[in-house]
Amino acid sequence: MVAWLTSDAPVPYPQALAFMEARAKGIAAGEAEELIWLLEHPALYTAGTSARVEDLVDPDRFPVFDARRGGQYTYHGPGQRIAYVMLDVGKRGRDVRRFVQDLEHWIIAALDRFNVTGEIRPGRVGVWVARPDKPLAPDGSVQEDKIAALGIRLHKWVSFHGLSINVEPDLTHFDGIVPCGIRDHGVTSLVDLGLPVTMDDLDVALRQTFAAIFSDTPGTAGPAAAQTVP
Repeated sequence: MVAWLTSDAPVPYPQALAFMEARAKGIAAGEAEELIWLLEHPALYTAGTSARVEDLVDPDRFPVFDARRGGQYTYHGPGQRIAYVMLDVGKRGRDVRRFVQDLEHWIIAALDRFNVTGEIRPGRVGVWVARPDKPLAPDGSVQEDKIAALGIRLHKWVSFHGLSINVEPDLTHFDGIVPCGIRDHGVTSLVDLGLPVTMDDLDVALRQTFAAIFSDTPGTAGPAAAQTVP
């Protein structure tokens, strides 16, 4: 059974990292349930293992944390839903590539509940949406903006870190970094797309679509009842 926790107040990044690491160790030892943790962070930047110094454009704007997950620089802050996934990848076939694809498909399925078509692009991490409402790109193609990011780390085949989906963050806060090292595309959110979606709306969509993506994996029986973390 996968447990679900929701934090109502923004969670400091060091506190979240310590919690995830401890939970992953507990799951690996058979002492804790798998967990999806929904939360927000105060405004901050995180650096993944592939982060490049030149992509931190404004290092004094917000605190910067070494995330020790895959990927490059990303922004987290109010109005962005974080879903940290502490799941046993070992029991799910030990296929990290497929696991990451499942996370991408989960994001896409949740966005579809709001009639937003999320797409994956080779060579570009995250989930993207086409922006036909914007001027064409220099090469004549339709512009695309990033709406969700993801990155994980494993401890003895148990995942932690996870994904982030932009509901209504301050998009100017992304200006302090080159998000995920990609300079040629922008960032958007559900509200920026003109959709009056709330954090609670997205949480419902994430819970409703989770089981359809992960139901065929050992140890997963779909979402359990929600709990609240102070």
